Amino acid sequence: MKVFISCDIEGISGVVTAASQTSPDGRDYGRARDLMTGEVNAAISGAAKAGATEIVVNDSHGSMTNILIEKLNPAASLITGSPKPLSMMQGITGEFDAAIFVGYHAKMGEVGVLSHTISGASVANVWVNDIPVGETGINAGIAGHFGVPVVLVCGDDVVGKEAKALLPHVHTATVKWAVTRTSARCLPPPKARDTIEEATIRALSSLGEAKVWLPESPVTFKIEFKDAGQAGNAARLPYSKVIDGRTLSFTADDYLTAFMGLRAMIGLAGR
Repeated sequence: MKVFISCDIEGISGVVTAASQTSPDGRDYGRARDLMTGEVNAAISGAAKAGATEIVVNDSHGSMTNILIEKLNPAASLITGSPKPLSMMQGITGEFDAAIFVGYHAKMGEVGVLSHTISGASVANVWVNDIPVGETGINAGIAGHFGVPVVLVCGDDVVGKEAKALLPHVHTATVKWAVTRTSARCLPPPKARDTIEEATIRALSSLGEAKVWLPESPVTFKIEFKDAGQAGNAARLPYSKVIDGRTLSFTADDYLTAFMGLRAMIGLAGR
């Protein structure tokens, strides 16, 4: 059994503020990196106990150089650095049996801890085939493109509900409960790690019940930017379509090409 793990930082227990915890110049960034590494290690341990013979972890936050490789569970290998063609899902292929998301957060607009969708500075909303999605849904579609089901989403209670609404079969591991967007009731690290390890074992042990999620083709990503200037910049992407002053769409015959269009529009928005 081959398992792919995508690990973000905003959904890690104890992480609640962007400036001090999720940026390299933040005073508590080092602690947050350590917590992130601990939670992904818990998922690795659970996958190994469930029978995984190969485990690949993709560092999926910011510069994507957050996970401390010297502390990584040696049962896994690590994809680190950026940019990456598939961003948070770099390394996924059809050879994997399951995908797991660790440290994930709710989509922009939800009262989840540090909620946003890809770019908190520019993105207001994203839809795929008129289904509202955050990073959980977007990345589940990439996994689905390769025929891989997402079996577990770990993070706060809000992203757990978001994941269940889109992927009814998915398991969740709640390590914190949002109070506001920048505060939460958090499990201590040992308990958070136990929760993730146990959920990973359960999810992989019931792999036969998992289902791939992939929107029908053609695939249309629609994106609403925070302001008209960003949308105007993004509209320079060939074959993008202007919906209104802040909203564009991009359509392709397959999910992966449509995703590339989405990322290109976001990249152009700030230029």
